[in-house]
Amino acid sequence: MSQTVSCTVLFADLRGSTSLYESLGNAEAASVVTHSVSVVGRIIEGQGGRVIKTLGDGLMAVFPNPLPAVRSAEEVHESIERITGSSKPARRPAMRVQIAMVHGEMIEVAGDCFGDAVNVSARLLDAAGDNETLLTTQTIEQLPVDMRDRFRRLERLHLRGRLEPVEVWRLEPRRLQDAASTMFGDSAPASAPEGIRLTVDGVSRIHSVRNLPVIIGRSHEANYCVDDSRVSRSHARIEWHSGTFQLTDLSSNGTYVRFGRQSEIITLRRGACTLHGRGVICMGVSPNVLNAPTIGFEVLRFDDTDPQPL
Repeated sequence: MSQTVSCTVLFADLRGSTSLYESLGNAEAASVVTHSVSVVGRIIEGQGGRVIKTLGDGLMAVFPNPLPAVRSAEEVHESIERITGSSKPARRPAMRVQIAMVHGEMIEVAGDCFGDAVNVSARLLDAAGDNETLLTTQTIEQLPVDMRDRFRRLERLHLRGRLEPVEVWRLEPRRLQDAASTMFGDSAPASAPEGIRLTVDGVSRIHSVRNLPVIIGRSHEANYCVDDSRVSRSHARIEWHSGTFQLTDLSSNGTYVRFGRQSEIITLRRGACTLHGRGVICMGVSPNVLNAPTIGFEVLRFDDTDPQPL
């Protein structure tokens, strides 16, 4: 027998397991992954959640409300960081964890869960960067007021299977809680203002800290719409984070960065890097590919330049 209930659905996924299998071999890598997923499950159950099923390198769980789910997410991030940062596995590639949670209606049938909250949470997981926890506005509103300043508003994302975009928030690490730049994305650091110039097809726009984040993608909802089949709808995000300009890949095909005249190309696949100096950001393919969709960037320190509003 099934019934519709309101709860918080959480998906967690460990990334980096492929590199583990390549570097450690099947037996040892499988042991590390299994142990890590078990740790995540124990943390969730310790906070009053219930693991519905494991999904390879991840799992799905439900909570009665978002508060214990958020506490679980914080503990999971810290535990995975300890596991991958221990001294023993120095040759082990780092694992990262992505978490998404949505509070809403679902139906449980024969031990599995279905419904809108499940679908949105699963799609939201696809948009999470490494070591990120993403939530929807509806989920944030279920949290105590004094806890909501732990989250930073990102953007409205178009999730597969939904007509309307979803407003998304990111849980900030505890160590960044007091930083002004993490408070709902509305406050700028007190230090000297900085900006970033983005150039597309010869047209440049300067963004101050207050104008961020910006989204690059194929969707017309993106701040920079790049009409190319190799570009995802929401391909990459540029934001002011912990005192630096951060580029985060959100795509299926990856984001590539080349700084200045260097030949080295940094490849981001659901990862992030700090932007400095000047260079190019390429979506979906390497900058070496002919007619690659590219955006130029230049990090600025300016006193008398008026940033252009979005």
